[in-house]
Amino acid sequence: RRASGCTDAKIMLSVARRARCGVPAARCMSSLVKAAKDKELAKPLTIDFRPMEGWELDYYGTAPTLPTSATTSAGELLEYYETMYTMRRMEIATDVLYKGKFVAGFCHLYDGQEGVGMGLEAAATMTDSIVTSYRDHCYQYTRGSTVAEVLGELLGKYIGPAKGKGGSMHMYKADNNFYGGNGIVGAQTSLGAGLAFAHKYAEDGGVAFALYGDGAANQGQLFEAANIAALLKLPVIFVCENNQYAMGTSLARGSACTDYYTRGQYMPGIKVDGMDVLAVREAVKVAKELAKEGPVMMEMDTYRYHGHSMSDPGITYRNREEVAQVRATRDPVDRVKKYCLDTELVTEAEIKEIDKEIKAEVVAAVEAAKSAPMPDPSELWTDIHVGQTKDFFMRGPDITTSSGVYGTVV
Repeated sequence: RRASGCTDAKIMLSVARRARCGVPAARCMSSLVKAAKDKELAKPLTIDFRPMEGWELDYYGTAPTLPTSATTSAGELLEYYETMYTMRRMEIATDVLYKGKFVAGFCHLYDGQEGVGMGLEAAATMTDSIVTSYRDHCYQYTRGSTVAEVLGELLGKYIGPAKGKGGSMHMYKADNNFYGGNGIVGAQTSLGAGLAFAHKYAEDGGVAFALYGDGAANQGQLFEAANIAALLKLPVIFVCENNQYAMGTSLARGSACTDYYTRGQYMPGIKVDGMDVLAVREAVKVAKELAKEGPVMMEMDTYRYHGHSMSDPGITYRNREEVAQVRATRDPVDRVKKYCLDTELVTEAEIKEIDKEIKAEVVAAVEAAKSAPMPDPSELWTDIHVGQTKDFFMRGPDITTSSGVYGTVV
């Protein structure tokens, strides 16, 4: 699609001018058309979204105004789409690998919730910390690992972020402030408060995001973490990813109060449509500003397409029609795709080409993960204590299979 105001005459005049400087005409034409297109893609545009809900927004002073629209661009929307579609294809590949018995242990998928992950990352920086539950594959990806590395960890391969020793629930990338998935329900909320304490102590301007599900919202340690965070005014945002079911238990059956964003009685709360990446992004921006004064509690209204884990078919406590209805009306990937197409600067053909490329990249990542080496057996003895030397003594099942030199403690 030709960018408005960029006529053939203007392009040809510039081609002729650059040709006199020795630039080949074909390459010149291509680069100029691309530049014109890029300029159009960068133009700001405004998109409205469903209003957010607030709780005690004036707790730290003047209440912020909750936005009902976002300023973005076609180019930015395309970036969101590419990332979210990659998340989707990666989780679909994980599903296939699990069913093919390539993945051992528990496995929890994120498809359906991509709007939360992308929206949060769009408002966050790498200075901000993230700690989440066992539904963690996509955060490992957005924090800098490749699809092959994520899948490698799932397959127990050495290329994984935990060298194949952590698996699905224990992704980790401390160099980009991702402190992993955690297998104990709700335990990550206490870690999130600790990360926020570190940010405050270091005065680095970072905020900690502690993500948990609606089931974990009833865990006592969440309220203990919220209490200490409020007392110390820690820059932590407690994020409830409300995907409507705590394992197989619906909200109404498991929670006396389903307004999860109001549960931090002594902190502001925000509820947002977690299926809209732009709404999430804008809500997180507001939350980050509030977190400069103390903790915030957010609720992302979202939905998971798979069961709680791969061992859960996901249709014993809900029906296929419900899942299909959400896919048809609220899917976060389709929504950002529609935003792209509505700009009239992105075509269906371009989207299909992006889809094709991403599918191919994920297929290649699957093969790379499958062909990657397993960790050496000696890795069983590494990464256990900070600063351990090769002589550090660790006892095996019996003394003859121990590692290190007996009596060495460093």
